[in-house]
Amino acid sequence: MTDPSRPADDLFAPPEPPARAPEPPAAASPGPAPFAPASAASVFPTTVSAPVEPPPGSETSPDEPPPATAAAATAPARPARRRRPGTAAVVALALVAGVVGGFAGDRVSDALDDGRPADAALPTPGPTTGGQGSTTGASAGTARPDGSVAALAADVLPSVVSIQVTGADGVSTGSGFVLREDGYILTNNHVVAPAAGSGGAALVTFADGRERKAELVGRTADYDLAVVKVDADGLAPLVLGDSDAVVVGDPVLAVGAPLGLDSTVTTGIVSALHRPVQAGDETGGGSATAFIDAIQTDAAINPGNSGGPLIDGDGRVVGINSAIAQPPGAMSATGSIGLGFAIPAAQARHTAEQLIESGHATYPVIGALLDASYDGEGVKVSAGSQQGQAAVTPDGPADRAGIRPGDVILSIDGRPVTMSDALIVAIRARQPGDAVTLRVRSDGDERDVRVVLQERESE
Repeated sequence: MTDPSRPADDLFAPPEPPARAPEPPAAASPGPAPFAPASAASVFPTTVSAPVEPPPGSETSPDEPPPATAAAATAPARPARRRRPGTAAVVALALVAGVVGGFAGDRVSDALDDGRPADAALPTPGPTTGGQGSTTGASAGTARPDGSVAALAADVLPSVVSIQVTGADGVSTGSGFVLREDGYILTNNHVVAPAAGSGGAALVTFADGRERKAELVGRTADYDLAVVKVDADGLAPLVLGDSDAVVVGDPVLAVGAPLGLDSTVTTGIVSALHRPVQAGDETGGGSATAFIDAIQTDAAINPGNSGGPLIDGDGRVVGINSAIAQPPGAMSATGSIGLGFAIPAAQARHTAEQLIESGHATYPVIGALLDASYDGEGVKVSAGSQQGQAAVTPDGPADRAGIRPGDVILSIDGRPVTMSDALIVAIRARQPGDAVTLRVRSDGDERDVRVVLQERESE
């Protein structure tokens, strides 16, 4: 989420310098002068440099070249070439050519009786058709085939909203989409968290420009999801699809309001599945880090896309856009590098239903603390208590399954785990009451244990 900004650079070239008096022609050379190498400057410069002023007290003659810059002093020597006529001569020649051309054109026009048609209207395009199975697009009179990006966008955009949040730290923007026709909207927790405190407010803007104040229904930092409600009826909800059926390579659309630019659509594919991702942030309303079993996509996702839908080829929501990766060393999200992450729709459906029904959500746990400093094979259960909390919760799921402090968990349901985050994400992708099989190593011996996940309420 960021405040939109607009560059103020003027990309037009500055006026040409004053013309100088013509110089004597150069001595004839045995052959044509070689061409100078092309400039390596960018076609679209990001900055406009100011001209270098001569130092005070220095004087230059109009016929003397300007002092060489440091860059020119270090540049390799170029072959000598002929000097071209001055700018003034070129301009004068152009003016003369224009006069002569106008005089000649006038004589020819008189001879041909002007020759211009009475009606100067240019040809106009005929009606376009989208072929069989076409559907009406966003603009009246345009039709596109069912399943095309244009047709999907036309169907989805009326249900996607931008959300402006005012909090103690200022104003920020995010995205969301309609869950139910009676005004329920799904978004990310980190979008609305700044408005959760005293004096905060959220304003929802629909694709047609309508604005409605939003009230918080419920949120969970553990899954980075939130539901808000607006006073409106007859809205067009989007359908939460089956994210478990998504495969790598499926085409997807990311829809939202990046940098405050509402109704923006980008396309891509599903790049990977089951990415362990930490989303959200620690600012605004005590928002904590969420652990997500994410869908990865190369569809462009930028700050402000948070909470918007990731759409499959049938127009169903398969994910909620929530996070983007940045190069190592980046202190904040600067923009898409083709690595975006979405919360699977299956998780979003379960959590949204809980938030609408009770205002709260739950998540599953095994009742064991993990050693984040361990770098060996698998994931190690902490050998001792942390901040007064036992490494293995007495009578918790892990304790009942026979897991002890210092044990190493190698896999969950046959899927190897090598980081603590990956195990947490795999567990939170299940539901309380689900049973998982953990491969555990204790004192060199390996065994499979069945663990029934316990429920804990999200803060």
